[in-house]
Amino acid sequence: MRKLWSATAVALMLVLALPSCRKEKTEEVAEPSSFSFNVYPGARYQARLTELTKQAHNVEKPNEPAPPTAIYDVDAPIDAVAEFYAKAYGYGHVAPDATNNLSAAKPAAYYRTGDLHADVVAIQPVLQKMNLKVDVSKAQGKYRAAEIEGKPNRPRVTIQRPYFDVTTSQVVDRTIILMAP
Repeated sequence: MRKLWSATAVALMLVLALPSCRKEKTEEVAEPSSFSFNVYPGARYQARLTELTKQAHNVEKPNEPAPPTAIYDVDAPIDAVAEFYAKAYGYGHVAPDATNNLSAAKPAAYYRTGDLHADVVAIQPVLQKMNLKVDVSKAQGKYRAAEIEGKPNRPRVTIQRPYFDVTTSQVVDRTIILMAP
């Protein structure tokens, strides 16, 4: 399940291609009123990326409605964004990794790393089903991510920097924020 979540999250983060100069208008997210998105200050809502994420979900699980999802991007450092969400959720800090100093309990907020190429190769079947032509050879490098566990009425938050933009086949040095249950 974690691998599917990671692959889906990476696929969805990868299609960000809206680094436009004009200010993005935040669109309403038609989600249940009991589901609350906490937005990092200065982050821009990515309507196209959010919609592509929902389409990816529908490709993988066609008989299930897509869950409430919102994707934002920001130029802030990943540490600042991760600490913001950890504190907003009452976790205090982000653990250096999922082992939590070899404790049996996984921390509610932790950092992890990954390989852009391996992740893009893993989601290639989904990208093909979505008719996205991607030059996976350009997906090179490591990324740092943070996982923030969800709470009642608050989504799980995945934060990553850098990411691979599948629409332009380029590595982008920005922080992306994916919020979904």
